[in-house]
Amino acid sequence: MTDLHVVLPGGVDDPAAPSGGNHYDRRACAQLAALGWRVVEHPADGGWPRPDAAEVAGLAATLDALPDGALALLDGLVAAAAPEVVVPAADRLRVAVLVHLPLVDEAGDTELDARERRTLRAAAAVIATSDGAARRLAALHGLDGVRVAAPGVDPAPLSPGTDTGSRLLCVAAVTPRKAQDTLVAALATLGALDWTCAFTGALDRDPAYAARVRAAAAPLGDRVTFTGPLGGAALQARYAEADLLVLPSRAETYGMVVTEALARGVPVVATEVGGVAEALGRAPDGARPGMLVPPGDPDALAGALRSWLTRPEVRSDLRTAAAARRSTLDGWDVTARALAGALEAL
Repeated sequence: MTDLHVVLPGGVDDPAAPSGGNHYDRRACAQLAALGWRVVEHPADGGWPRPDAAEVAGLAATLDALPDGALALLDGLVAAAAPEVVVPAADRLRVAVLVHLPLVDEAGDTELDARERRTLRAAAAVIATSDGAARRLAALHGLDGVRVAAPGVDPAPLSPGTDTGSRLLCVAAVTPRKAQDTLVAALATLGALDWTCAFTGALDRDPAYAARVRAAAAPLGDRVTFTGPLGGAALQARYAEADLLVLPSRAETYGMVVTEALARGVPVVATEVGGVAEALGRAPDGARPGMLVPPGDPDALAGALRSWLTRPEVRSDLRTAAAARRSTLDGWDVTARALAGALEAL
């Protein structure tokens, strides 16, 4: 049995702060253990990716306590923010960094970008969550051989949908990167069409931005709701009652919510960024189970939504493709095997 030391953000299990990265970390640890790895978790408390000195010192103490030659998998949110700790540790440990999203894409901070570059260049392995993300990291930081372990998804019952396709769902923390402002602007142009949209995600990641989005949505009345973060059965119920998932992100390495919707046969309208096209994929007959639009373009997004809402044949075709795409989705066991392959190479 191989020991694997996994350094996770301290809030990985906080139900008030769900994220795709946290869900990935938790499922990956469980599946690696199922494959026979002895997974030893080390939570790194702190305000990553902007930790204070005490939090950086805590990470240093965690890595210093590992034996020479230990195999360590570090969440990129933690590792990339602390090159002064990770780079020296990489001289005596076998360090792999799992990057869910380049920090510059999340925070738009060139200093964080430079810190991430130092960390990733020192790591023995860098693992991304999509082919698009791997290419992005290679271009950003001059890396070779970035490995890929795409997220899996759990099987789910087929969503029945409604005749009109009117129930829209957006699952994402309300932040500038997720671009709910673009979606609200698009919805405002849909006039008297029959629709509702539920925004499901944390409202406290960027309170000022969330307040602006909610203010912009106020004229749309009760057709728009903000539920806050949901998980477990409550989130699954939202997917089950949805007709269409909408993901208007400005940057996205994969978009786990895309495959979570497709697992229920729910079509997707999303922006063509990062690994979203990979997540959306195609049905066995080549049909795409959704529509992709440019990021930051409310008119293009509104056009796709209008097509969905007003053309029954579009809804029928996309629902057929989404139902067929379900059978081609990979589970978390596939993710774990890809991770294991990258780690075994060390």
